[in-house]
Amino acid sequence: MNPRSKGNQAERCAEAFLARHKLVLVQRNYRCRFGEIDLIMRDGETLVFVEVRMRSSWNFGGPGSSITLSKQRRLVRAARHYLLSLRTEPCCRFDAVLLSGNDGSDIEWIRNAFEGNYP
Repeated sequence: MNPRSKGNQAERCAEAFLARHKLVLVQRNYRCRFGEIDLIMRDGETLVFVEVRMRSSWNFGGPGSSITLSKQRRLVRAARHYLLSLRTEPCCRFDAVLLSGNDGSDIEWIRNAFEGNYP
């Protein structure tokens, strides 16, 4: 399976997992000049920007270690761009869904994975 297919599979798995926890999909793969947000979901009144990471091996630190400070900044900028399209700005947070194992069966959901206070 090529990397793009694996990424799409991981995002579908994360979306299904979050839906089971009562989050509602708003948009998949939001892209703008600042970057891409894998999933935008609603958790009650809160808008949730979700970064999905999958690693089959822990050789390089696991899936969470790949969400670098630089990646966080790109996500925040993309989220700000998305928020410009809304009439009012809702409460927001950044979550991470980390999948590991050969089939992505081990799922860790980190709410408020990082702050959005970047310039």
